[in-house]
Amino acid sequence: MATEVHPTAIVADGAEIGDGARVGPFCVVGANVRLCEEVELVSHVAVDGRTTIGPGTRIWPFASIGHQPQDLKYAGEPSELLIGAECMIREHVTMNPGTTGGGMVTRVGDRCLFMMGSHVGHDCQIADHVIMANNATLAGHVAIGEFAFLGGLCAVHQFVRIGAHAMVGGMSGVEKDVIPFGSVIGNRADLGGLNVVGLKRRGFDKDTIRALRAAYKAVFYGAGSMHERAKAARAEYGHVAAVAQILDFIDADSSRSFCTPRDA
Repeated sequence: MATEVHPTAIVADGAEIGDGARVGPFCVVGANVRLCEEVELVSHVAVDGRTTIGPGTRIWPFASIGHQPQDLKYAGEPSELLIGAECMIREHVTMNPGTTGGGMVTRVGDRCLFMMGSHVGHDCQIADHVIMANNATLAGHVAIGEFAFLGGLCAVHQFVRIGAHAMVGGMSGVEKDVIPFGSVIGNRADLGGLNVVGLKRRGFDKDTIRALRAAYKAVFYGAGSMHERAKAARAEYGHVAAVAQILDFIDADSSRSFCTPRDA
């Protein structure tokens, strides 16, 4: 497979361009960049830093990928940005590499979609199949589970975790962790229930969804602390893998509290 580099593109010495990759008009590729097989930079894309872009990923015009993180503590350390395979990164998307304070790596999984203007801050860890709609933004150190969907113009606070299969409504400000399969919305996001639409689209069966509904009610409503209720829910529903995923998320260490229902 032939590699194509448009005559107007600037590719620095040292950059690695894989077989079948295409670097379109007016792109700029830095010396420490690695474009894997069949990566396409459509046009006017700027990629810099120690950035690796996985096979088959496509990046649209005016995206800024791998440039210096927006962190005043950054002092030029050799941090990385690792982007997986078959992602779609649309116009004006920005992604920053890691920092010393966050493990030195920003990581994006496979087959993710980043719509126009979305932002991935330094040290974020994004799993596979994540979708970020137009102008959705992640501060530093955010962790996003697989198949999560972030609505347009939402903003996620640093160190927040968004669980797998969760949904964040458009224009929501998320300051607290969102459980797997949860659905949150609001100026400061409250938990509005389970992401049932997403569960059905992903093929979860009715028994699993029923167990999730029952566990959700047990965890977020009733007497005792949330962790006490979660322990009781584990005893009753923990044999269901999806329920166990929520309970493990709640029990894990986190610097943030949780999004909870407004009426809980």
